[in-house]
Amino acid sequence: MWAGAWRAAVTTHGVAVYGQPVFAGVYLSGDFDGLGMHATGADVVTSLCLVQLVVAVGVWVRLRRAWPFLVTLALAAAETVQYFAGTAGALWLHIPLGVFTVAAATLLFAAAWLRPLVRREAADA
Repeated sequence: MWAGAWRAAVTTHGVAVYGQPVFAGVYLSGDFDGLGMHATGADVVTSLCLVQLVVAVGVWVRLRRAWPFLVTLALAAAETVQYFAGTAGALWLHIPLGVFTVAAATLLFAAAWLRPLVRREAADA
């Protein structure tokens, strides 16, 4: 159950993260509604990352795997800085951190689907 919830949370969060550069591109192409979509997307991405963090706590407690929590916590910290840099207009930080966030979400997606989450005792036996 927890492995499936983990994959669902990571996948949903990843899809939302991938939408953010698209919305930014819409805005930069001259469609000013794209900025509103990008701002709404930021709220969605942040919320989904928090959901993923809660699921990662469940994975840690039930499956005794800490890495999903630790990686998601780091990603949540980066996304929080990303969020506030964007609202402050600090594009010198917002854009490179956005590239990092997309790359991190991609690696986490790959890890979630390629590394099976099994309970620690079962893996050691």
